[in-house]
Amino acid sequence: MYRSFIKRLLDFIISSIGFIVLSPVFFVVGLLLLICNRGNPFFFQSRPGKKGEIFKIIKFKTMNNKTDANGVLLDDARRLTKLGRFVREKSLDEIPQLINVIKGDMSLIGPRPLLPQYLELYSSEQKTRHNVKPGITGWAQVNGRNAISWTEKFNFDIYYVNHYSFKLDIRILYLTFVKVLKSEGVNSSEVTTMEAFTGEN
Repeated sequence: MYRSFIKRLLDFIISSIGFIVLSPVFFVVGLLLLICNRGNPFFFQSRPGKKGEIFKIIKFKTMNNKTDANGVLLDDARRLTKLGRFVREKSLDEIPQLINVIKGDMSLIGPRPLLPQYLELYSSEQKTRHNVKPGITGWAQVNGRNAISWTEKFNFDIYYVNHYSFKLDIRILYLTFVKVLKSEGVNSSEVTTMEAFTGEN
């Protein structure tokens, strides 16, 4: 019952209320990023959802579009703005994804949606992460987020897919609030965000 109906109902109700409550933050952050980025404050990117179906994820744009002399985008560290770093550390960049949850592309809790090019790199076990909708937060995020290896991240995702329940989702929501308040695990130890997945894990 929870998996087939209640989870989606709670997703819609909680994300709708959350978006209304956070709307002042949404508009203030959006306005500041509009000024800071000198353009669109939103970031849209194709991501695979349940069963690998592609959708457009919505996030606040925390990096500019600066390029080198050859017109190639600079690395993440040099494109991440001061405001963008703050927005990311406080996880404010995730707020627009409530729209994805309301639409039904995502769930509040589930494996984080990764890049489409990773689909062909997954092992058969890793592909099971797409048996459920991706989430704004998940079991991997409250157990290290970007500070853990890909192997650990997939293991946490697969565990969630096989064991998710109302009790586990409540636990993840609670731990997410704790992690956000502490700004833990936002970045991996090597890079500004998370190193690319190569399929070697």
